[in-house]
Amino acid sequence: MKKIIILGSTGSIGMQTLDVVRHNREDFCVLALTGGKNTERMAEQICEFSPKYAVMKDEQTAGELQEILREKGYSQENSTGTSQGSTCEVLWGMEGFVQVSVLPEADVVVAAMVGMVGLRPVMEAISAGKDIALANKETLVTAGHIIMKLAKEKGVRILPVDSEHSAIFQALNGEKKEQAEVLYLTASGGPFRSYSRQQLEAVTKKQALAHPNWLMGPKITVDSATMINKGLEIIEATWLFDMDLDHVKVVVQPQSIIHSMVGFRDGAVLAQLGVPDMRLSIQYALYYPERIYLDGERLDFEKIGQIQFEKPNTDVLRGIPLAVEACRAGGSMLTVMNAANEYAVSKFLSEDIKFLEIYDMIEFAMRQHKIIDNPSLDEILQVEAETCDRLKKKWNFV
Repeated sequence: MKKIIILGSTGSIGMQTLDVVRHNREDFCVLALTGGKNTERMAEQICEFSPKYAVMKDEQTAGELQEILREKGYSQENSTGTSQGSTCEVLWGMEGFVQVSVLPEADVVVAAMVGMVGLRPVMEAISAGKDIALANKETLVTAGHIIMKLAKEKGVRILPVDSEHSAIFQALNGEKKEQAEVLYLTASGGPFRSYSRQQLEAVTKKQALAHPNWLMGPKITVDSATMINKGLEIIEATWLFDMDLDHVKVVVQPQSIIHSMVGFRDGAVLAQLGVPDMRLSIQYALYYPERIYLDGERLDFEKIGQIQFEKPNTDVLRGIPLAVEACRAGGSMLTVMNAANEYAVSKFLSEDIKFLEIYDMIEFAMRQHKIIDNPSLDEILQVEAETCDRLKKKWNFV
């Protein structure tokens, strides 16, 4: 039995990870789950999977969770999940996230938390020698120089969960990585791939959250709409596969059938194809290097007929060029770009700013920043806080 910890179990990736576990209970033991504010969902997960620990965002939500569990009469005896030998201990805050990330008996940590809140727990898990199934983009975007070095020192595997990076990982399996010439990250293009700037000025939150292909959380769905998501993935790919920025390309593939491709020096291109189902890449990471049965839809090439490709609309959807600019600048500029985007998206989701202001906020924050080369974890977190404060003042948010 593989003992796993899921950081961000109440989010989209976390829930789909638990669905993989649900269908393969004989292979997994859930040691710990962490969430944000969704106490009802966490309570349901605890009752089904019986983790030893559950961690919430703060003391208030932890108290609410404990009350819900009491109302449900939760105990080891009446849980429907695999018995862990004790009832669930509820923790909270960063101290709790870190505590469960380093549990000695854990085999793998699924990093599915959204945002920079996942950075410290992932680093602590790597330091403790845990393999990481990585879905948290911010970890490598802001601290790739720390993470990859630390993983190498500790002999830890970083197994990509994002569908694009998983596709490249699969295409490279059995190949010599140094013979790869270019990495092609595919993108659906999001709901606005053919929009003009004038059309984007009127975009609503509801429209931005209506992704044409993928089921994702709100933050990542908006990132896909702005194409920042693909910019972050470019940066991730440079770290995961030790590839120069100029050899990572983005191509729009609207049907989301080809999840990414690798071009080799002899002209061959290997691609990974499949239906848009995140469980495939999650399961591949958890079972690597084995492949087991996964239920669900299969590609029907006769129905598909053709596969379409387009050039990304970077003149209007400026997420990719902003991310590339930050990557070329390097150092703490990556944290500024990421933190500004995270802050701006939260304001868009609360309907405090318009869609195009997401780009404005990122660009403003980047122009105001003085780069720190090779920032430490503490410097990264400080730059994040300073970036949010700067944007708050500029846009007059209380």
